[in-house]
Amino acid sequence: MTRTMEWAARGSHMRGIPRKMVIMAVGAFAKAVANLLNTTTVHNADTLINLVRSRPLGVPLITVSNHMSTLDDPVMWGFKGFPIFDSNLARWALAAEDICFKNSLLSYFFRIGKCIPITRGGGIYQKHMNEALERLSDGEWLHTFPEGKVSQEDAPIRRLKWGIASLIVRSPVTPIVLPIVHHGFEEVMPENFWFGRRPPFPLCNKSINIVIGEPMEFNLPKMTQMAISMSRNLHNPTRGWPILSLSGLDEAAQRCLYTSISDQIQTSMESLRSSSKKLSEAKSLNSGQVEE
Repeated sequence: MTRTMEWAARGSHMRGIPRKMVIMAVGAFAKAVANLLNTTTVHNADTLINLVRSRPLGVPLITVSNHMSTLDDPVMWGFKGFPIFDSNLARWALAAEDICFKNSLLSYFFRIGKCIPITRGGGIYQKHMNEALERLSDGEWLHTFPEGKVSQEDAPIRRLKWGIASLIVRSPVTPIVLPIVHHGFEEVMPENFWFGRRPPFPLCNKSINIVIGEPMEFNLPKMTQMAISMSRNLHNPTRGWPILSLSGLDEAAQRCLYTSISDQIQTSMESLRSSSKKLSEAKSLNSGQVEE
């Protein structure tokens, strides 16, 4: 039976005390892993901090990043200067239902930790995508891993899922989209550490590198018209998607629009990945020169 516990995700649940306790405990863990046990370098941190703290009232924020390990979130927010202990500023996150919501205890923990269960393979119009849309409608911050799964390979950003593009299009206020790419979490929590299993605790003395991009802007009216025009000659199989009432987009036009948005985000993330590799290589070279 699905354990969604919508009531535990409400800010009013027990006057918000359980949420504050979990956010503070998880924040302390993230700070320890990022700063005490390992070394974390963040590039362009002020852009993220400013958007989390003081973006325009009512404007939602979507951050997107690659997914290198099960520790990416929350440890990627544990760097120095980030307000990780403030439960009001904390991100909402899309979390795999089959991993984070396997039983009542886990469900309650992740729910009060501001996580939204997503059924992998359930499609972009599944029930809890509407919950994510509600959070954006409230002007909240939502973090996502649009590649859809953990990958520890040093490889280009994979084709992104359409779920984030659909949220951008359907949100009453167009969200600010901020791409982030990181490297090093695959060493802190390797998937195949011991007989194909992860280590029981995060590994130490590793280097984590986080590169934060610049906010992305989408001219949705123009992109919508282009999608409608491009879709007229398409004859792809349909999945029974609803027509978007505000823009009048049928399923074929939605596919074109979501592909266009996802491709732009993927391109931006891949550019950051290249920058991250260069920074890591330069750092390694400098360390080698110092040792010599």
